[in-house]
Amino acid sequence: MKLFECVPNVSEGRDAAVLDACALAIEDAGAELAHRTSDEVHHRSVFTFFGDQATVLAASVALAKVTTAKIDLRTHRGAHPRIGALDVLPFVPLGDASMHDAVDVAREAARLIWEACGVPSFYYGAAAANEKRRQLADVRAGEFEGLIERGHRGGPPDVGGPSVHPSAGAVAVGARPFLIAFNIVLQSGDVLIAREIARSLRERSGGLRTLRALGIQLDDERTQVSCNITDANATPLHRVVGLVRTLAARHGVGVAGCELIGLIPRAALQVLAEHELGVSTSEPAQTR
Repeated sequence: MKLFECVPNVSEGRDAAVLDACALAIEDAGAELAHRTSDEVHHRSVFTFFGDQATVLAASVALAKVTTAKIDLRTHRGAHPRIGALDVLPFVPLGDASMHDAVDVAREAARLIWEACGVPSFYYGAAAANEKRRQLADVRAGEFEGLIERGHRGGPPDVGGPSVHPSAGAVAVGARPFLIAFNIVLQSGDVLIAREIARSLRERSGGLRTLRALGIQLDDERTQVSCNITDANATPLHRVVGLVRTLAARHGVGVAGCELIGLIPRAALQVLAEHELGVSTSEPAQTR
């Protein structure tokens, strides 16, 4: 039996009743909901669930029905860019499942969501059918408002459309490897500093391989470098955090802390512990 991880990002981070309904829809479809996290400033939540192909498809459609009915992007305002109520729907192959299998699941999910909810999808990552939309940042260019007003610069949705749903927008549906999502909070309200650091470090600007990064305003005193790492072997966490500290210090800014979004591979934590704490993970841990 081929298994998959699914990590949907939902454009709701404040209404507990809506988020509980999302979680219930996933679990009622038979998927194993392993984790959920919400952020009020981003106005966004991330769920992580597991299952075989039929189960993750059923859970994805059930979740899309809830988000389409309960989230209206016409009144949604948050710090994180978004194009849909169910904004991102990535599938990760586990065990014997291949990336090709994950692509098939992603594209089938897009078809089923269109049929059940009337919400179109753009493919990204390994599922991309258009090179202009392989990167998630390119899919979200212009955000929901831009899609409503002008459509997508890369053309119509890959499934459904040609226009997006008037209140639920569209879904970025993809297939990808494991991803580590985490945020580094800066002790500064100047978002230009966070954006400059993100631009210096992310892969698409010539920085670290497999790193995606954005600078985001949190409040008048804090900003954030929001990071996604698609290969922790190529770009370990401690390297990213260390470079952010160094670049922030050049602006006279300190790092207030870091936060993990969702789950993280055990191996990446072991590398971090060995580097930062000098803890050898090849031997039994000694605690006192």
